[in-house]
Formats: sequence, structure tokens, C-alpha cells
Amino acid sequence: MKRTTIIEIITLLTLSLFLYAGIAKIMDYTLFREQLAESPVLKPFAGFIAMALPIVEFALVVLLLVPRWRLKGLYSSLILLSIFTVYIAVMMLTSDHLPCSCGGLLEELSWKGHIFFNGGFILLNAIAIRLEKHLKKQHKISITAAFV
Repeated sequence: MKRTTIIEIITLLTLSLFLYAGIAKIMDYTLFREQLAESPVLKPFAGFIAMALPIVEFALVVLLLVPRWRLKGLYSSLILLSIFTVYIAVMMLTSDHLPCSCGGLLEELSWKGHIFFNGGFILLNAIAIRLEKHLKKQHKISITAAFV
């Protein structure tokens, strides 16, 4: 399989994940905000996070859609997924009650399932970043060679 095809597949999967997550949060915004407020860590920021997170997820979709911005989108999604995963791990270690505010089908995952799911997407994003950087490097070399 070509590198560009692998990048496109991973980008499409990641884009779909964030689009789905953002829509699910908006569709049931009140529940999403209430679930965030149940988190001892996020309670003081629940209102802000409930508004900001879907916007961030939709912004990631745009970054991933535009080829010129794709690498930034892949890095951003890697960071956001890592933050989610660390948050879940901290909550698993420190709290008995773990409200899930993921929305939609992702709510059906166990907390370990969330960790593995996010870990899989983190790995895919890391692979796509590496391949995208390699392609950009090759492209720069070919442009430089054309002018020499």
C-alpha cells in the first residue's frame, strides 16, 4: 500500500472520529455538560469545556480535511487524544465514579476500552505523522533537485 493511501485512511478515520464525537456532544449538549460537571477534576470548567470541546473537534476536522494543514491536524489530534487518555487514566486511578461524556456509541466502551481505543488512534496518528513528514521531506528534496 502506498504511503499516501495509508495517510489518507488514517486521516479519514481520525476525521470521522472527531466529527462523530463533536456531533454527538452537540446533539445531547445538556447531558454532555451535566456529565462533565460530575467529574471532580472538570467540574469547575464544565461549562467552558462543554462549549469549547466540540468547537476544537470540528476545528480538527477542518485541519485534517485541508491537505496543507493535515500535519498540524494530525499533531493536534495526537495531542488531544493523549490528553483524553491521560485524563481517563487519572480518573480511573483516583475516582470511583467515572462519568462518560464521550457521546454516542463511544459511551458503550468500558474505561479500559476507552484507553485501548484512544491508544489505537494515538498509534495511527503517530504513523500518519511520520509518513506525512517523510512525504514532505521527499517533496522538498525533489523541488530542490529540480532547481539545481
